Amino acid sequence: MTQQIPAPPPAGPAPEPQLAGVRNFRDVGGLPTLDGRRVRSGRLYRSGHLAHATETDTEFLESLGLHTVFDFRNAVDQALEGPDIPLAGVRNLNIPLSDPAAGADFWSMVRDGDTEQLRGILGDGRAAARMTASYRAMVVERTAEHGRVLHALAEDSVPALMHCAAGKDRAGVAVAVTLLALGVEREAILADYLESNAPHRRYRVRPGSGIPEARSPEATELLAPLFDARAAYLAAAFDTIDAHWGGTDRYLTEGLRLAPATLDRLRDRLLA
Repeated sequence: MTQQIPAPPPAGPAPEPQLAGVRNFRDVGGLPTLDGRRVRSGRLYRSGHLAHATETDTEFLESLGLHTVFDFRNAVDQALEGPDIPLAGVRNLNIPLSDPAAGADFWSMVRDGDTEQLRGILGDGRAAARMTASYRAMVVERTAEHGRVLHALAEDSVPALMHCAAGKDRAGVAVAVTLLALGVEREAILADYLESNAPHRRYRVRPGSGIPEARSPEATELLAPLFDARAAYLAAAFDTIDAHWGGTDRYLTEGLRLAPATLDRLRDRLLA
């Protein structure tokens, strides 16, 4: 009798590199789909902005064989942090999305550290409500942008890296939408999203920006909902998809205008 050797499980992502100037970087590979497949490693990455990448960081990023970097930052972000460092042979596609933590007054509030002002704008649950509303709005109001990303991935843009400033909100929703299109379980999408809370991943403002590193404990607490990845935020996006379109399938076909053939190509490119 010939002994049957079980096939090895699908390979997950490689060990996470320790990048010096890029926060929140990770390979999304290995996440399970509802039909028993997995996201292929080395195909889709996510991170914070690339403006402060060191020479060693740049060499690593160029070694990934990226086709496209999707940058969801807007002009305010780029003025604050600077443009992404160029990566040889990689297309940088800027698709600006509204930052849920931003606004005309946001960075001045953080810079000036006016706790009373922060209390009036963000206290009593207003900061978390602001974030939840933003996630809902990104799903309903940014279908054209998210549809553009998924069409690009289906055609020629893989391997890809998606980022915003912190790699948490705008990139978080874009990655979540991509994973929904691939059929990844919502629980797995949420678990990946919450990894942005790890201390070594969290957003850091560039030194010399005029924004103090140390804030009062109250100011830090008031600002926390803006800098946290919270399950309730992504749940609000999922709930909005279900309420507005009746579920993921109609969201993909009617909201994002993805034809069945496009979804098939996307899955062929990104799933094992």
